[in-house]
Amino acid sequence: MMTMKSVAEESPRGWLAFELSVLRRLRFRSVANPLAGEPDLDLYLKRWGARVAVNDAAQWAWVRGVARVENNATRLADEDVALLLEDVYVPHHRLRNPALARWFGETDAWWFDNFRENAERLEGEVKQALALDLGMMVGDYALSFDDDTRELRQPLSRALRRIRESQPAPVDNNHRNASRNTDARHFVADQHGDLLFLRLPAPRGARRDSFAAWREEWVRGGDDFWSEAAAAQVGRLGAGAETRQQYLRHVEDLLETAGHFRRWAISFVETGHFSTEEVVELLRRLRKVDTIYTKDFSELTGARAAIVTASS
Repeated sequence: MMTMKSVAEESPRGWLAFELSVLRRLRFRSVANPLAGEPDLDLYLKRWGARVAVNDAAQWAWVRGVARVENNATRLADEDVALLLEDVYVPHHRLRNPALARWFGETDAWWFDNFRENAERLEGEVKQALALDLGMMVGDYALSFDDDTRELRQPLSRALRRIRESQPAPVDNNHRNASRNTDARHFVADQHGDLLFLRLPAPRGARRDSFAAWREEWVRGGDDFWSEAAAAQVGRLGAGAETRQQYLRHVEDLLETAGHFRRWAISFVETGHFSTEEVVELLRRLRKVDTIYTKDFSELTGARAAIVTASS
């Protein structure tokens, strides 16, 4: 079983609250998020009444965006759950997705393999996305246990039912929200709105040992896509960058396509790879910088978060 990084290692605790506190000070009715990842912030923006469009190169993030951001009203019915769990523990001749064996024990691997196939039997993209989102939550639950705590874990089907019961109703903001799985530059060029919210990704790019790697392999149905996916991102924000100049050039390249947005909010964590001053200097070459917000998380994580806003 591969070792995963926790979400806390990717961003400081309390970062979402910091981002929301800054965005509350801005005036906007629509927002586009080209590198969304987890759509927690975007769901809050839906609750505020904004029209939201999210995008991510990772298919697991796109699916979660369909389930939580694009979806305004659809929920899984009891009969849908019954179909998802039909013969879910029954093994076949071999796993359709052999990559599951690297993450889970044999019984759990069959559960996720069968669940993934059953999800495709549901009617409509939104219900399938809801099913996969629920399955990802079950997988994260299963992988949160180690050898010392595994005896406390519930059977996966029971855990799924409990997680489903705890989920809030979809947020209906009376807008046509969107979730996309495309190149960030193309997404930005195609979207129109008041605010571009850009959370800068880690310079190292997507990794097979990241917290969400198992989700991507499960949603895609295998692990033979990593090289091709990495090649598709070369030269773009989200790919690995060896130098700060290369990384900042990727940021600038994306922002050059975003001139039609009235305001930008650029959110990031100082990791030592680049500084707030360098980001501000880059933005000033493109438009007027309004405000620089910072939050010191050094006592908890040794990091400092920042959000820079700029307007046309």
